[in-house]
Amino acid sequence: MKICFLGMDNLPVLAPEYNRHGIGGEQVQQTLLAQALVRRGFTVSMVVFDYGQQDGASWRQVVTYKSFGQQAGLPVLRFVHPRWTGLWSAMRRADADIYYLSCAGMELGLAAMFCLRHGRRFVFRVAHDHDCEPSRLLIKYWRDKKLYEYGLRRAHGIFVQTEQQQRALLANYRLPSRIAGMLVERPAYRGARTVDVLWVNNLRQFKRPDLALELARRMPHLSFHMVGGRQGGFDALYDDIARQASQIPNLTFHGRVPYHDMDAHYGRARVFVNTSDSEGFPNSYLQAWVRGTPVVAFFDPDGVIKRRQLGFAAASLEDMQQHIAMLTGDDALWSAASARCRRYMAERHGEERILAPYLSTFVELLT
Repeated sequence: MKICFLGMDNLPVLAPEYNRHGIGGEQVQQTLLAQALVRRGFTVSMVVFDYGQQDGASWRQVVTYKSFGQQAGLPVLRFVHPRWTGLWSAMRRADADIYYLSCAGMELGLAAMFCLRHGRRFVFRVAHDHDCEPSRLLIKYWRDKKLYEYGLRRAHGIFVQTEQQQRALLANYRLPSRIAGMLVERPAYRGARTVDVLWVNNLRQFKRPDLALELARRMPHLSFHMVGGRQGGFDALYDDIARQASQIPNLTFHGRVPYHDMDAHYGRARVFVNTSDSEGFPNSYLQAWVRGTPVVAFFDPDGVIKRRQLGFAAASLEDMQQHIAMLTGDDALWSAASARCRRYMAERHGEERILAPYLSTFVELLT
């Protein structure tokens, strides 16, 4: 069975030599899933941006086909060429039985048209709660929103991360879906916990990096570390956060850190903090929990933090501050939460369990 992942930003995760380029949690998830399928005998490929790599180059038995450069082409016209033409050309070269996409965007509509024209199957995985809500889609242009919805309604299978997403997709689009969990790499770092509080996210306004700064100001006795790179359209926000961070003595601002260098950052932290207004199921939660690091966050997917006591779900910034103080000030409380995090990950995020809905769906689509 041949599976192709359409993940334009995946190469910096798959190939360490390209890790100077930014990525997010979904690029990590696609790459981990691709590698897990390779281990099970699937023929796996990816359609990615053109970073100057050789077309058809392979890393860890995943063959990559480049589509187009991120800045290539003339404004307006580049939607057709090289973006549409480049995507279809790469999909043809991949020649897959099933194409896999995630994250709301116009690529889903273009891929749907390709698959319908060529008799191929494609599946989509929701990556953010807003992917399920027409009025809150994180897509800039009306054209791209319509292409996304065109593809969503024609997908041969849809995966979601949470029950909340499943309900929203059914209510807003009348589309059924299957819950599929997320993979995580096992940690290598075994050193000391030298950082009190870690914040990791892309610097966009809804991620609320300003609240992380405020927490550091309110808790000068604790060491805070922030990791997050520039995002297109948010340069001013990045510069402002970096400037403010430089003026807070107990805060270390790292900027963008490649995925392959994040192991020690998560491993050194006693508490992981997420200040986002909205999310999907943050990949960063899994990376924290697998290392026994409790999470304090506003966003609690399906109530798992509260239900399994994997840290604390906060209702306000004051609430968040109090919970951080409790976890960093009480070794017994922290140790119990840390043990629950590791136990939860062992129970719920083993590779066989996570792969089951994907594998069964792929088989169903081709029989």
